[in-house]
Amino acid sequence: MDLTDEQKDIVKAAREFAEAEFRDRAKEFDEKEEFDLSIAKKACEYGFVGTFIKEEYGGAGLGFLEHSLITEQFWRVDPGCGQAICSYSFGAEMVQAFGTEEQKRKYLPPIPKGEKMIAFAITEPDAGSDVTMVKTKAERVGDRYIINGSKMFITNGCLADYMLVFALTHPQEQDVHKRHSIIMVDTKTPGYEANKIHGKMGIRASNTAEVSFNNVEVPVENLIGQEQRGFYQLMDFFNKTRNHVAAQGVGVAQGALELAISHVKKRKAFGGTLSRLQGVQFKIAEMATRIEAARSLYWRSAWLLDHGKVEPSLISMAKWFAGETAVYVTNEALQLHGGYGYIAEYDIQRFYRDAKIVEIYEGSKEVEKAVIASELLKKVF
Repeated sequence: MDLTDEQKDIVKAAREFAEAEFRDRAKEFDEKEEFDLSIAKKACEYGFVGTFIKEEYGGAGLGFLEHSLITEQFWRVDPGCGQAICSYSFGAEMVQAFGTEEQKRKYLPPIPKGEKMIAFAITEPDAGSDVTMVKTKAERVGDRYIINGSKMFITNGCLADYMLVFALTHPQEQDVHKRHSIIMVDTKTPGYEANKIHGKMGIRASNTAEVSFNNVEVPVENLIGQEQRGFYQLMDFFNKTRNHVAAQGVGVAQGALELAISHVKKRKAFGGTLSRLQGVQFKIAEMATRIEAARSLYWRSAWLLDHGKVEPSLISMAKWFAGETAVYVTNEALQLHGGYGYIAEYDIQRFYRDAKIVEIYEGSKEVEKAVIASELLKKVF
């Protein structure tokens, strides 16, 4: 498949924005473990945030493919900054798919405008890949939910205005897939607390926090979707967002490849530049081929999703392979830099650290492989 002229314009605009707004400050943000949110607000003004939100709810009404294309370009320039911006709308997919009309009109319009940030609290200290183990509890008392528990590795936990919470509402239910629900929490509610996690390996510009809920009370109207359907809603959510993560992997790999090509064309060795060596050329060819294959996977899975066809196995293939490609390419790119790649002054070191997260969050590579196998084994050939 090929991109439309409009999609090509989006790619070009996203790349130009990233180059102009955060390339030169990426090292600073990585070192300080923070991001200038005015850049994210500016990205909202340019229409780069929440593009998948429908026009009637304040968005551009584009598809998940367009959101992924923007994500790839931002991560291509810098993964940490790209994540800080693109995660601004992380959770809006859930509200748009399962929220009531009132909830959609309340929570969605402020996001693409940059007025509000949404986040999603899923992972816990003892519940990562297996979300059925989540123990944060939301007890219904009259017309309120009282939430108690803790969450770990929550993107924008310290910054978000609204937090979707995957919580245990029916602990006695025999079917583990029907024990949880999803509830929206205003982070200004008493009892909500977020503590920033420092010393991450990569994407340091992106805020990550440990979140706790101590008798946090929210009205029952904050239930998103249906009680006991939280697990199934979450799987639907991941079928959308894993495309974005695949785009992240392609972006960091593409950026690393470009850094490597630039370096070997300038670096002198063996009577010429490194780029003249066949071994170096083979590495470049292998890196570029894997990137193109990973890009094709996420383009196809996102296109199908935008056309009403959900292919969980294809989505998981895209996410797993893009993550593996990100790690492989950044490793090879650093190798081509030699000793210079080991110095913080060179961007490739940061890209190398940033890449690994793509294989971990929103479903580890092992989880993605399990999904692929499960879907294939259901089919009759």
